[in-house]
Amino acid sequence: MDVKLYYKEAGKGFPLILLHGNGENGGYFEHQIGYFQDKYRVIALDTRGHGKSPRGEKPFAIRQFAEDLHDFMDEQEIEKAHILGFSDGGNTALIFALKYPRRVGRLILNGANLDASGVKPSTQIPIVLGYRAASFLAGLKKLGLKGKFTDKAQYNAQMLGLMVNDPDILPEELAENTDPDFINMKKLVIAGDKDMIRDAHTRLIYANLPNAEIRVLHGTHFIAREKYREFNRAVESFLEK
Repeated sequence: MDVKLYYKEAGKGFPLILLHGNGENGGYFEHQIGYFQDKYRVIALDTRGHGKSPRGEKPFAIRQFAEDLHDFMDEQEIEKAHILGFSDGGNTALIFALKYPRRVGRLILNGANLDASGVKPSTQIPIVLGYRAASFLAGLKKLGLKGKFTDKAQYNAQMLGLMVNDPDILPEELAENTDPDFINMKKLVIAGDKDMIRDAHTRLIYANLPNAEIRVLHGTHFIAREKYREFNRAVESFLEK
C-alpha cells in the first residue's frame, strides 16, 4: 500500500466502515459516527487523495480505492465489516463487495451508480464539460506550463474523471455473481427521491442485487447529512434485522 489512509474511529463492537463521496472526506458522516458508535466500531475513512489521505502514485480510480480499503482492513486486522458507501464511496463499496465478498458483513449503497448513465443529465453534462476543460488545461502541464493553475486543473480532472469514467459496472456482474458469500450478503440500496442518481438506475441496481432491499427517502443525494435522522433509522433497522 503506497498510502496510509487517514481515518476517524469511535465506539466498539462489529466494525462499520463509512466511505464518503467525490471531493468529500470522512467528516461527511458526522451524524452517523455519533449515532452508531454506541453499537459499532465506526470507522470513517478519507479516500486516497481526499481529506487528509495522501494521493500516492497508484491510479486514481474507484477500483484502486477498493484495493486501498482491502489493504486498510488487513492493516487494521479487520476480517469482516459492514460497509456503508455514499456516492463514489458506494461505488467503491460495491466493487469491493464483488471482489472480496467474504470481507463484508452487510452492504449499504447510498446514491451509488453503475456508470455515468445513472446520473441525471442536469448533473452529468456540467461534470463532463468540466472534466474536458480540466483535462485540457492539465495537459498544458505536460507541455511545460507549470504552476498552481495547472496543478488545480490536474486535481479537478482526476476528481471529475471518477464521475465520467468510473465505476463502469455491468448489471450482469451483480445478477450473475455466483459467489455464495456475495449472494448471501444482505444489501440495502438507499437514495433520495430527488437524488442526482436517476430513480430508474437506483432500481436497476436493486433489481440485479441478490438478497437486497431498497429504501427511497424524501430528500436529495445528500440524505445522510440533510435527513440524517430518517437515514440513520433506516440503516439501523437494516443492520439489526
